[in-house]
Amino acid sequence: MRPTIRLISLAGVATAALLVAAACSAAATPVAPVLGATDTPTLAPVMATPNATTLTLGVTNDPSLGAYLTGPTGMTLYVFKNDTPDTSTCTGTCATTWPGLTAAAGTMITPPTGATGALSLITRTDGTMQVAYDHQPLYYYSGDSSAGDTTGQGLLGKWFVAPLTSTGASASPAAPSAPAATATTNTGY
Repeated sequence: MRPTIRLISLAGVATAALLVAAACSAAATPVAPVLGATDTPTLAPVMATPNATTLTLGVTNDPSLGAYLTGPTGMTLYVFKNDTPDTSTCTGTCATTWPGLTAAAGTMITPPTGATGALSLITRTDGTMQVAYDHQPLYYYSGDSSAGDTTGQGLLGKWFVAPLTSTGASASPAAPSAPAATATTNTGY
């Protein structure tokens, strides 16, 4: 083989090796994960950014409580009487017992059929985004273990299932239709 051809062949092999190495290193480059909603739901959907996630709320009908909102997995959603419009006052231990329905900024939130209030995202003091229904922040109750449980209904006279029919930001949540549960371990909130 002539030296010129050998040099061209070696150059071709070197170029191919560089291309393979570049492709391998590009494949090994970590890609940032796409963050989605954490459980957490609007009559007119919240405007979403491209590639935003969606969150759809549900509804459950109870003979005693009427129609109330549920999260995407069917778990009951609650409102807290001590909250003010667009502001969650449940923090610290309260937020452990009553975790908020949260979603990433830009999440498109869809209400269940029959919802009369508007859904929105509010910013909590810890910087997370919490879903609100007619300006009332929505929560789960850690004492509920499966879809359809309403063990938080009426606790301390401050926690109530989130009604499907809007009560408005200035109205108080409905008083329990069923006898209120008593709480011995959840005092102060």
